[in-house]
Amino acid sequence: MTTSADHVFVEPVTSPEDFTHIFYIIGEAFGRQARDAVWTVLNPGWEDAKGQQKGAADLAKRFNSVQTNKDGKPNTVFLKATLPDPAVESKRKVVGMAIWQQCSFVHGFGDPPSADLGDSLLGLDPKEARFASQVFASLWKRRIETTKEKSTAAPPAIFVLDMCCVDPAFQRRGIAQKLVQWGLDEAEKRGGLECTTEASSMGRGAYVKLGFKDEGTGDVVYEVDDEFKSRDKPPNIFLRTES
Repeated sequence: MTTSADHVFVEPVTSPEDFTHIFYIIGEAFGRQARDAVWTVLNPGWEDAKGQQKGAADLAKRFNSVQTNKDGKPNTVFLKATLPDPAVESKRKVVGMAIWQQCSFVHGFGDPPSADLGDSLLGLDPKEARFASQVFASLWKRRIETTKEKSTAAPPAIFVLDMCCVDPAFQRRGIAQKLVQWGLDEAEKRGGLECTTEASSMGRGAYVKLGFKDEGTGDVVYEVDDEFKSRDKPPNIFLRTES
């Protein structure tokens, strides 16, 4: 029997034009469905036209600044998952997205990871900027540490699932698994890189089914100032394909 998953195409984004709808999907998943407190802090106004335009522009800026590794492969790959568009027979509709990033502290093997949010903090209330910075410092702590640990490995890099989401209207159809599997396959092509991710409570089940494991330390503990202790913080756990 043919399922909707059989009609899903997963491929790298090649045009910045896709980011308008991709940001819409991210907003529906992280903003409306998960109500991710940190994502909404970094994307104020995500529900209105101006906020969505900025979000798409930020993705396009990152897309246009992607560096390559020593083999000429992009360090960051933006993926889109599409299904046939029921409204236009000849077109396909973007229903999911993922960002995979090769990380390394060795030149030529990937981007060095950092908890510095940089331009993402521009225009934010100073208090909200501090909150976001402290949360991400904890969230990405193991990502950075693991990349450092791999500096003497061969190859000295990891392949990070930086983001993955599916339009809530198209979830539970195996689309997320296809976006993740693409990265696992690509990691093998890049020399057998270990894959890691920071998994939300909503997505971790799918990742575990595909071979990701936790380190036995439980969810990320957010080290934040007292003023932020009571703030809602998204549950995440660091997962990796080796242990």
